[in-house]
Amino acid sequence: MLSLVAVGVGQVHASPGQVVDVLLRPGGAPGGAGSSSTLETVVWQLRAPRVLAGLCVGAVLACSGAALQAVVRNDLADPYLLGISSGACLGAALVIAGGAGGVVGAVVGAGSRAEGPTVTLGAFLGALAALTLVLVLVGPGRSLSGSRLVLAGLTVGYFLSAATNLVVVLSDSRDAVRAVTFWMLGSLGRSSWADVPALAAVTLGSVGALTLRGRSLDAVGLGDDVARSLGVDPDRQRRTTAVLAALGVAAATAVAGAIGFVGLVVPHLARRLVGATHRALIPTSALLGALVLTGADALARTVLAPREIPLGILTALVGTPLLMSMLRRRSHGS
Repeated sequence: MLSLVAVGVGQVHASPGQVVDVLLRPGGAPGGAGSSSTLETVVWQLRAPRVLAGLCVGAVLACSGAALQAVVRNDLADPYLLGISSGACLGAALVIAGGAGGVVGAVVGAGSRAEGPTVTLGAFLGALAALTLVLVLVGPGRSLSGSRLVLAGLTVGYFLSAATNLVVVLSDSRDAVRAVTFWMLGSLGRSSWADVPALAAVTLGSVGALTLRGRSLDAVGLGDDVARSLGVDPDRQRRTTAVLAALGVAAATAVAGAIGFVGLVVPHLARRLVGATHRALIPTSALLGALVLTGADALARTVLAPREIPLGILTALVGTPLLMSMLRRRSHGS
């Protein structure tokens, strides 16, 4: 229901019933012969892929955050702990600054979208490069504690953030600087049908794989000694979980940019509903994350219409008070 409402809100408004009618109308699908009215064009070409991308991005960020909080044993861990967003931002910045003409128009939502997939690909490759650097830093044959993983991620993140800022400073194009800044703030406005199939596949794979590792995550969350006594290798679980989470976050960040707080706050909300057992926590976090980000995107499009608030700003504005409230309750309960 929330998805239907999200598809209907905006400058061209439609009720959930109208949205359903458009979606079920023969020939109304992308490229169909019946897609002629303004509402059909808006629903199919702009909002439907945006909402589907939002569902996927929110699900990936939330379930990845829940898994990483378990393996590093820190409730303040989030999906960007491994420097993934910094790598994606650097990849996007290099593409945008290297071709400021058509790329900028695609990123800020003006002009042709022909170069949009190029920015997405650059961001995804940058995110994978960040993951590779983290894995190199922690070393393939060494014992991997949660603190080492955190330190490696922070080191890579700070380095790549500095490199992104250097690219922006050295750019001669104001449009490129504006486009990179807009991209770093996070938005689903760049989403298209071309992004949805791959993003959906990565989302299903990431959520499914992390859910299947639920019992191992439970064991690692109890401590390394307890995990080993239960037959679980904590070092192997940390590496595998980090890679699975990072691949999902890389795809999400490549499409939507850096969107904070979803992967940090939503797992805490999910624990209140289903407890800390990861077989239930991972899919619940994914579902809540999908709903939260879809709702946040609808607000971002309508609160200051016709202007749009970048999603990263909105999630930070809403997520910070929620996180402060949870920390306050925890301090009072301890």
